[in-house]
Amino acid sequence: MFPDPAALLPDLNFASSEDLLRSLQEFDISKVVTVLKTLGEAAAAANVQLNAPPLFAPGPPPPPPPPVQQQPVRSDAILGRPPKQPQQKKSRGVGPALADGPPAPLQHDNPEHAHMLANVWMNASKLAELVKTEGLVYKKGKFSSLEDAQLNAAIERYRVSKGLSQADLDQIIFSNKLGKEKGHESFWSEITSALHLRPIIAVYHHVRRARHPFAGKGAWTKTEDDLLLQCVQNMGQQWEKISDVVQRTAADCRDRYRNHLQDRDVRRVGAWTKEEEEELTRIVTEMTVEQGKDIDNDIFWGVVSKRMGGKRGRQQCRIKWTDSLAPQLKNTGERPRWSAMDAYILVHKVDSLNVRDDTEIDWKLLPDENWNVWSAHSLQRRWLTMKRSIKGFEEMSHAEIMEILKTKKAQSPPPSSAGRKKKGKFTSAEAVNDGEEGDAQPEAGSSSGPGTMAGSGS
Repeated sequence: MFPDPAALLPDLNFASSEDLLRSLQEFDISKVVTVLKTLGEAAAAANVQLNAPPLFAPGPPPPPPPPVQQQPVRSDAILGRPPKQPQQKKSRGVGPALADGPPAPLQHDNPEHAHMLANVWMNASKLAELVKTEGLVYKKGKFSSLEDAQLNAAIERYRVSKGLSQADLDQIIFSNKLGKEKGHESFWSEITSALHLRPIIAVYHHVRRARHPFAGKGAWTKTEDDLLLQCVQNMGQQWEKISDVVQRTAADCRDRYRNHLQDRDVRRVGAWTKEEEEELTRIVTEMTVEQGKDIDNDIFWGVVSKRMGGKRGRQQCRIKWTDSLAPQLKNTGERPRWSAMDAYILVHKVDSLNVRDDTEIDWKLLPDENWNVWSAHSLQRRWLTMKRSIKGFEEMSHAEIMEILKTKKAQSPPPSSAGRKKKGKFTSAEAVNDGEEGDAQPEAGSSSGPGTMAGSGS
């Protein structure tokens, strides 16, 4: 009575997974949704059960794991001060007023959106469009240690339930058909459903990176750099094809080229000139403040580097902005210095999150209206510096590290001038990796010991 929606899709062959992803991402999802909705309404009106197989998934996903508490305590509450009314600070000569408040926390109450994220292949532009038009909420950035554990468990459950060997599983993961081999059409949807608010395409790239045989090969050699440059010249930026030649993951090849090799004939190193700092400030404010975006988190550094003529790389621009120029801009032109009071507030904020591991922290949510000089990247690196000051931290759980830092840094509020005379060792920006999607926030790093949620007793 009703046509088979799956029959509408031709049986196409693709040379690589990049070609297939591109085709899926260019597919007009809205038309499919409209057709399926019409079929469902017609079936309901005729009191007929619609047995056509769903286009993207075999059925609704299982309930996602509960989200970790991501509501940090406010700085005024930490210091025992009455809350102040939110206000805007006017920038000095760089455009409209700067918003003080942190990004709003994620909402978690739309099962239809969760099902869409786990089943529909959408690129960044389509996700951004749905954020604006449909109020879609999804998670970006590095995968936490908890998410990795959930993914690994979901993958192992799938392997066991299907009676697959490890070689069979690897064939599905690294196939150019996105798991579309007969009998395994639902693989990526099933494992994505084990996570909370992660798009299927992000899970696809993350799993392939983490399990790739070329992962974790260490420092690049000059021979590898030369080979990578030759491949880019011959193939363009087809990173999966280049990966097979260079014997590095596609993501490693992409990041090595963009961060270190691209435009290296004109790339500058060393101290920034005053003119470069002014140019970077102008470019970033044009891309963010003048468009009503956040000066810490809504920046595409590859675009910034390109607008600077490639003289400074995307990583150089990010580090200069987050470590130096943005804090100075938000501090009425004065360069701020990290103090014992800042450390006190940071420890209390991290403790209030009640996370099982610091890889679960959304660092963008830590600043508030009264404590907003430091960017998410800066707060993350300050946390790393404090954590690494503890002897044997590698073998400790997050809860154990938290108790030590509360004793060392957060017993009582220090005087406002404390901690400004001695300059301690600080984790470098280069020591913190970029996010999964290139410009997302980096990973905090975790203890190797078991993570423990405070009060869980486990």
